[in-house]
Amino acid sequence: KRFAVLQQVIDGSRSQGQAALALGLSERQIRRLQRGVEREGARALISRRRGRPSNRRVETTVREGILAQVRARYADFGPTLAAEYLRADGYTVSKETLRRWMIAAGLWQAQRKRRTRLHPPRPRRARLGELIQIDGSPHDWFEGRGPRCTLIAFIDDATSRVLYARF
Repeated sequence: KRFAVLQQVIDGSRSQGQAALALGLSERQIRRLQRGVEREGARALISRRRGRPSNRRVETTVREGILAQVRARYADFGPTLAAEYLRADGYTVSKETLRRWMIAAGLWQAQRKRRTRLHPPRPRRARLGELIQIDGSPHDWFEGRGPRCTLIAFIDDATSRVLYARF
């Protein structure tokens, strides 16, 4: 989409202001991108850092040193506790980064988050008569041989016994 809009700017069928609105960029950015497209074509829109490692990446030697320390001294620790102990040893690494490294090295198993039950079951009452549930159920109980009725039932919560029922 960017290339098509910038091509319209170069052709003169669209202004830089219209292109800025269409792409959600400033006019200055449009001018910068336009110069790049005129010089290099569509390649100007692709980041030059593509395919290269991140500047924020931790060096492999540091990573291996930290994992060796975890294997030697903190093998039975979780990532959070291991990160705290490593910080005391002079290594600064976030618990989340350490967790990812430990999973990749086989030192930690990723745990799936358990879902809490939406409606947990209510414990039954202990004694007869402590809680009586009353429910009505409108239905064609007599299968067309009589009028539609509503069954009203009184049920004890402790014993599940029907105390009273009537149409």
